[in-house]
Amino acid sequence: MPNLDDDHTGTRIRKERRLARLTQRQLAARIPYSYSLLNQVECGARPATSDFVAAVARALKVDVTTLTGQPYVTELQRDRLAELVRPIREALDLYDLGANPDLTARPAAVLVAEADRLCGQVRATRLRNAARALPDTIAELTHTAWVSPSTELWQALASTYRTAHDITVKLGYYDLSAVALDRMDWAAQRASDPCMAAVRQYMRALVYFREGEYVIGRRLVASGHGMVAQAEQTREALAVTGQLHLGASVICARAKDQTGVDRHISEAKNIAKSIGDASGVHWLSFGPTNVALHRMSAAVEMREYYEAVKQARKMRLPTPLATSRRAHFLIDRARAEMETGLPGTALKHLVEARRRAPEQTRYHPGARETISGLVHISRRMPDELNHMAAWIGL
Repeated sequence: MPNLDDDHTGTRIRKERRLARLTQRQLAARIPYSYSLLNQVECGARPATSDFVAAVARALKVDVTTLTGQPYVTELQRDRLAELVRPIREALDLYDLGANPDLTARPAAVLVAEADRLCGQVRATRLRNAARALPDTIAELTHTAWVSPSTELWQALASTYRTAHDITVKLGYYDLSAVALDRMDWAAQRASDPCMAAVRQYMRALVYFREGEYVIGRRLVASGHGMVAQAEQTREALAVTGQLHLGASVICARAKDQTGVDRHISEAKNIAKSIGDASGVHWLSFGPTNVALHRMSAAVEMREYYEAVKQARKMRLPTPLATSRRAHFLIDRARAEMETGLPGTALKHLVEARRRAPEQTRYHPGARETISGLVHISRRMPDELNHMAAWIGL
């Protein structure tokens, strides 16, 4: 059975609490959670949920990653993914250097298509393939956009920066993901593209969601709505508007604002009814299915686990749904099932998430915490759980 005593989120919380010279009761008084839960998390008897970690990080004035241990370097090195990050970092630093006289770039049309393909690869959770191809594509698009600037090229470059953000977030390199979002804004401004700028605000809002800064997250969503309102009311603009509402719904859920959740889900639902499935618009997966998935995620974030399981059982996910979105659903569902006393079912859905999206699942903090929780509540460790725990490095 894996030994969870030495390196888990609870251990890191205890270490940072002691560095802050706080007792458990003093820290518990600063967060919206009980002393009992804090004690159980620190000793490893209960998993640390994302909202719990965010609250503790704010109280201790440390980054969330300090407590979660991201990036999970040992596993990244084992998967040979860590070595793919440095070239991405270097490519992001080319933005203001102008054209490269020593570079022979592919034709502009090829590069534009490649930028879109890489977005699709991330949605298909082919992170390794996308990470390998991304630096050259960024370098070539940067060069070409400086040589022959056009709206289409700046949009494609903004898209590659967005892909860099998506990859680095999934691998736990949050500092680098913030740089990628800054570059995305830089390119979106040159493209004069309000929809792309609004997508960037949506992604920034999710950063603050992860960090527990819900007021700033909601302000960023409002800013995104203001930006997309400047565009013509096309299907693209409506899909981006709807996705901003979905982002706001989970932020409101984390802030325990049920009225806000209901309002944003309702707005997104109305838009989805009017435009149908718009999964391909900026690869946001927006549509009726994504509205239902966010409604369930909101229930999970509000710790209404029985309601989340009830919704999950009614869902029939369409075959074309992006693999990344399907895996996220399975991880959310597993957490809710564990919390409602269904560890076997939770494990089954985590195994399915691993089968469909191994890289995403392995580096997803929610999946790792749920696996850790299942280990602690299992009197007799099933082989599948033992394998899953070893796989994530427990």
